[in-house]
Amino acid sequence: MSRRLRFSKGHGTRNDFVILTDPDGLHDPSPAEVRFLCDRRAGVGGDGLLRVVRGRHVAGWSGDPDAWFMDYRNADGSLAEMCGNGVRVFLLHLKESGLVAHGVQRLDVGTRAGLRTGEYLPDGALRVWMGRPRVDAPGVRVRVGPQEFLARAVDVGNPHAVAVLDADADLPSLDLTRHPDCTPRERFPHDANFEFVRVDAPDEITMRVYERGVGETFSCGTGTVAAACATASHLGADGGRFVVHVPGGTLVVELDGPDAYLTGPAVVLFSGELSLPDDLEVAHG
Repeated sequence: MSRRLRFSKGHGTRNDFVILTDPDGLHDPSPAEVRFLCDRRAGVGGDGLLRVVRGRHVAGWSGDPDAWFMDYRNADGSLAEMCGNGVRVFLLHLKESGLVAHGVQRLDVGTRAGLRTGEYLPDGALRVWMGRPRVDAPGVRVRVGPQEFLARAVDVGNPHAVAVLDADADLPSLDLTRHPDCTPRERFPHDANFEFVRVDAPDEITMRVYERGVGETFSCGTGTVAAACATASHLGADGGRFVVHVPGGTLVVELDGPDAYLTGPAVVLFSGELSLPDDLEVAHG
């Protein structure tokens, strides 16, 4: 017998997510369920899935058991540490669903990368403390088709390889329909997200991204932070504010000492209910 499942759908700069509200930890989706729900033809469609659950129901979470935890899954069903656009959508969903008290302006959210703090801004945007990224010197080589770029490894709670391209680089022409090659591969034992950045001004960049477990997406929140960090290092800047243009819109990254903040929009589009097929792999295939 098929099972009924309620869901919502949202996006942040067109980086879109299926949202499952599961405060009591009653439905931990299998990888096959995630793949089905994120399938744009057979399911709801999304770059990933956000499960809204209390921390006490998440294996390995040692923080506040009552904290809301963003259990994030990539579209291929794999677990992921963190998602910057996802946190903003998660925060908005909590507010619009009445899961946080009216008038709350700041909220801590648990993730596999640790606690993240979100702010509800008066203009409707959301600002998230993204932790303290770590940036390596250039030492990774990334190949896209016949082109090879020198990149920096950046840790934003999840792994990134960021290539800051020449100012005259043809960013739109990069073929991101395939997974970029990376050497040395052992630098990213669990794969990475790949960002390609063009510097438009000292405080403004344009970025494309290939996300592990998904492919090219319209936006990647942690990727914009990684791109800003790599650009600051590339320019010899000590932090600053960066406007980051992605195919899905525009985000703002602030680098204040060791801390990084991401500000941008979020939208919850609709809610619904569907039946999970008995044989998910057949339905998805």
